[in-house]
Amino acid sequence: MQIGMIGLGRMGMNMTRRLLKGRHAVVAYNRSPEPVRDAVKQGAKGAYSLEELVEKLKPPRAVWLMLPAGRPIDEHIERLSGLLQNGDIIIEGGNSFYKDDIRHKKELQLYGVHYMDVGVSGGIWGLTIGYCLMIGGDKKIYKYLEPVFKTLAPKDGYLYCGDTGAGHFVKMIHNGIEYGMMAAYGEGFEILNASPYRNSLNFENIAHLWNQGSVVRSWLLELIESAFKKDRTLSSIAGYVEDSGEGRWTVQQAIDMAVSTPVIASALFQRFRSRKAETFSDKVLAALRGEFGGHAVLEAGKRKGVVSKRSKTKKS
Repeated sequence: MQIGMIGLGRMGMNMTRRLLKGRHAVVAYNRSPEPVRDAVKQGAKGAYSLEELVEKLKPPRAVWLMLPAGRPIDEHIERLSGLLQNGDIIIEGGNSFYKDDIRHKKELQLYGVHYMDVGVSGGIWGLTIGYCLMIGGDKKIYKYLEPVFKTLAPKDGYLYCGDTGAGHFVKMIHNGIEYGMMAAYGEGFEILNASPYRNSLNFENIAHLWNQGSVVRSWLLELIESAFKKDRTLSSIAGYVEDSGEGRWTVQQAIDMAVSTPVIASALFQRFRSRKAETFSDKVLAALRGEFGGHAVLEAGKRKGVVSKRSKTKKS
């Protein structure tokens, strides 16, 4: 299947590679030209403007956006609405707010352009493992695009969630749960770090142990193990933890629906507090974000504005 990919960052580039390996025809565009040249070397057709990307796609065109949520998405959809034709498709794969999806659908209906929202999870490991896809929009368009979803995802790794916004809504809740899980792991290791047995405990070995049949086993624990293998005490990184929006939206949605979510809310507030005073649990959270998402990690002793060279580049 032919598809256009807009945004060749950590996620978009690896998704492009996975699609090419699945023998899809990809037309790749990025604001800066170097990633486009890289994608061309790997078998994609390059486009150095949105106009060129649209010209190189055959109708009905399918264009996947992997861009930061907010203004970048809005600006690209506005520009594409004047370039695409009736029956073409925009797939929005960023971490966008589900109410923005509903707005985009209404905007694009005026041009006869279909809109699909896809929550994507998998981080920097999606290229090899596959991406978990949570999909919203017209079910007929979902069926048409299913070969692409099947290539990007592992077995049983994609799901049609419902009408427009459902994909990003499910991804929002997914990330809220992630906040709570990460916070619990961080707090557990902080207790271990403060215990009288601290000097005899190897945190890498404990994380590995807990993944062998324990009820708390998870991929996050595998990543914690990886982080402790690189730095036994996490002494090289600052416990400064950013949030990318989904946790806030999850808590706000819970408030709007009068649903009690004390764990997720507390985990969000913990991230706010980490930016003023760090704890060992914050170091665990910061290390985890670097491991699964390639997010920037601050060096120990430094705060906002100084990014560590340890940030991964291989991601999503």
